[in-house]
Amino acid sequence: MTAQIEAENIAFSYSHDMAKAIFRNVSFSVHSGDVLCLLGPNGTGKSTLLKCLINILRVQQGRILLNGRDLSEFKLPEVARSIGYVPQGLMSAFPFRIKDIIIMGRAPHLSILASPSRADMEIAYRAMETVGLTPLADRPCNSVSGGEWQLTLIARALVQEPQILLLDEPTSHLDLGNQVKILQVIQDLADRGMTIIMASHTPDHAFLVSNIVAIMNNGGIAQKGAPEDVITDDNLRKTYGVDVRVVRLEDGSLSKACFPALKKPAR
Repeated sequence: MTAQIEAENIAFSYSHDMAKAIFRNVSFSVHSGDVLCLLGPNGTGKSTLLKCLINILRVQQGRILLNGRDLSEFKLPEVARSIGYVPQGLMSAFPFRIKDIIIMGRAPHLSILASPSRADMEIAYRAMETVGLTPLADRPCNSVSGGEWQLTLIARALVQEPQILLLDEPTSHLDLGNQVKILQVIQDLADRGMTIIMASHTPDHAFLVSNIVAIMNNGGIAQKGAPEDVITDDNLRKTYGVDVRVVRLEDGSLSKACFPALKKPAR
């Protein structure tokens, strides 16, 4: 089934005073197999936008369409059956087993008093297999690495069987190896047709896995388009206020990378 999420001139303010809007006039459309990467400085509304896209927060202007239907018409369990969401900084205070954390993602498909069935457990194990966590199924969640925990949260979102996946800085605080594991999972899911929107502070990751980039700054989307068109020296300088060089790698991959241009002290 194809999946599409659209934002049409949306705006949001925590105070409901649109003069203090976090963002305004935001529009985009993301389809099956697309990976939209949201870039921008801290405080520009990337996380807030993701919360609006899953109906945790309600926009004050414009509308969000999920497969052509206004998101405001959906009840939260209905949204959760269509959109998976992995927030940043989520931790567990209790040593639940990894498989127990993941099976919690089946909640939108269960009635209030129902317990997960054998079919639900099979879906959970398939999700663990997808992200490579099957060997850790019985491990306490507070005994795994940061990368393994992030994969656990992605697997928990996948057992919702969503068409769309929202990821808020999925590689933050992870070492290089775990970053690559997360990015590979994102790429594999997109190759299978999932629609993905992720917020990131790392422009290089947009080159690796996304086909659409939107830079959020100054209360809206400053730039939007293909990574090679949006992630440029000039746009990054305007966005982050520092000199950055975007360099094409000479390894035949046609990939690019971003390097900060640090000022060296005079000798």
